[in-house]
Amino acid sequence: MQIDNDIYKEIRPYNDDEVSGAIQRLIDDKDFINAILKYRFPHASGMFGWLLIPLIKRFLVKKWSGIKTVKDVQDQVAKYMNGTIEHSCDGVTYTGLDKLDPNQSYLFVSNHRDIAMDPAMVNWCLYQEKMGTVRIAIGDNLLKKPCATELMRLNKSFIVKRSAKGPRELMKSLGLLSSYISHSLETGNNIWIAQKEGRAKDGNDKTDPAILKMFYMEGRKRKQSFEDFMSGLNIVPVAISYENNPCDVAKAEELYQKATTGSYEKGEFEDIESIVQGIVGEKRRIHISFGDVITNAPETPEELALEINRQITQNYHLFPANYIAAEMDSELVTEDEKSLFAKKFENHSDAVNDILKQMYALPALKKQQQ
Repeated sequence: MQIDNDIYKEIRPYNDDEVSGAIQRLIDDKDFINAILKYRFPHASGMFGWLLIPLIKRFLVKKWSGIKTVKDVQDQVAKYMNGTIEHSCDGVTYTGLDKLDPNQSYLFVSNHRDIAMDPAMVNWCLYQEKMGTVRIAIGDNLLKKPCATELMRLNKSFIVKRSAKGPRELMKSLGLLSSYISHSLETGNNIWIAQKEGRAKDGNDKTDPAILKMFYMEGRKRKQSFEDFMSGLNIVPVAISYENNPCDVAKAEELYQKATTGSYEKGEFEDIESIVQGIVGEKRRIHISFGDVITNAPETPEELALEINRQITQNYHLFPANYIAAEMDSELVTEDEKSLFAKKFENHSDAVNDILKQMYALPALKKQQQ
């Protein structure tokens, strides 16, 4: 299906008729095949790895031969997610979806703790309830390799061009993004976007009003007031809580380095490593809280950001680790939980441990202050 003469072609997810071509490009992509080789056969990927490449390609051709549509891709991802949840979680719970209309489209604005798992968990919940899965906003900083772009666009991701050069190009790309989000919602597609650029590495979930101003660019073009246009977007704040964040130590070390040296230089494959660690690492329990639809938006982006923050803070599900870190009393806190949490702080400096503790304490402290 062509979209508005395909003005969104550069940023939108793939359509059904583009799925087969994208899959073939993935199978032919050296970086993609080498990544599978390294991940699945680490000991064989050295000198004789080239012997396995034709076998991997043949395996993928056979495995993916039945995938012809976006829904086929989503069904495969759902199977993979079930396996991931089984192996890296102690259970997933969710609340609030019963308040939403399955025939309505929503703009899910969520806190951001994990690059891949946050939208995947929202999608998993929607999929369980037979509701439409989301189109996922993803920054082009994560798409440095063509195979990453292929994978993300196959999985209903659309591209946020953060690398746009110069004010004019930036405004043009943000305007297109704003238009695409409105178009998606108006054609019955749900959207997921993080409440701010980048993960909340310090545990402080805070909405950036700039994201809301970007949403409104299309409203301004249509000469609608901020509150009227934003009320029509069906914004739903989402709070995602991980009992254990597999990337917590890496985040704490990054924040410590920034605080002490003023900067932090990412390694070439650091984002990919974070994605893999977030998916396969131990998360214990996960809870996703879907908030109330914002049907009466306030007059300014700053006020709307405060309302989204309020709902995310209020709905954030606290686990024992949050209470322990915040030194707050709770019947959930047991001696076993205390000793399990204490293990986090072994083998790190006091400064890194302070950041790590604050990361888990903040959601509880913020909730207490509401």
